[in-house]
Amino acid sequence: MDWSAAVDIYCERTSAAFWAEPLNAVSNLAFPLAALWAAVQAKRCHIAAPVVWLLIGMAALIGLGSFLFHTFANAWSEYADTVPIWSFVALYIFTAIHRLGGVKPGRLAAIALAVAGLLSVIFLAAGEGRTAPDPLNGSGQYAPALIALVVFAALARRRHHPMRAWIAACALTFLISLVFRTVDKTACTVLPFGTHFLWHILNAGMVGLLLQVLIRSPVKAAAPSA
Repeated sequence: MDWSAAVDIYCERTSAAFWAEPLNAVSNLAFPLAALWAAVQAKRCHIAAPVVWLLIGMAALIGLGSFLFHTFANAWSEYADTVPIWSFVALYIFTAIHRLGGVKPGRLAAIALAVAGLLSVIFLAAGEGRTAPDPLNGSGQYAPALIALVVFAALARRRHHPMRAWIAACALTFLISLVFRTVDKTACTVLPFGTHFLWHILNAGMVGLLLQVLIRSPVKAAAPSA
């Protein structure tokens, strides 16, 4: 693989210059701000769980990785963008299932294998998408995350979870952010700078909401073995 190969898939980029995507680059500040919001709340709630603080740090790293991609815009920085995102998704799923669902760590092994397989398929599909026109502009890779959030919101509503409104807000925010990510190329004719920067801002908001759900929710005790 040519790690320095240029990647030009966004409306705002019109050259190979480092600052060719100023809005797409600077809008990534929303992620460390979301992480800061979570850190402040975690301190107030006296959260000491290392995994929660790891997720907060990973939220900030999402912004850094995306900033690198929207400035260097090449193959290695693309991985710097995608790896923190999907690492956060995977760890959040396991943590939420354990802390909010009361599932024992040992039972997470099967879930971990399933998620690992799903992420492998997503990465392969994303790579294939570069060889042919994609009407979704690469947003299809996030369909599993959207489905998971909708299911999460539905279950929370059904079980009258105290944070159900926040979880529903996560799903809605992510859906809207995906729309802006998808129409970025199409919007070029009307908005020369595109709409991808709105994906960053709203997606960071969604990450911030997810962290708040984890921090503010009561931890459920693991169910005893049968």
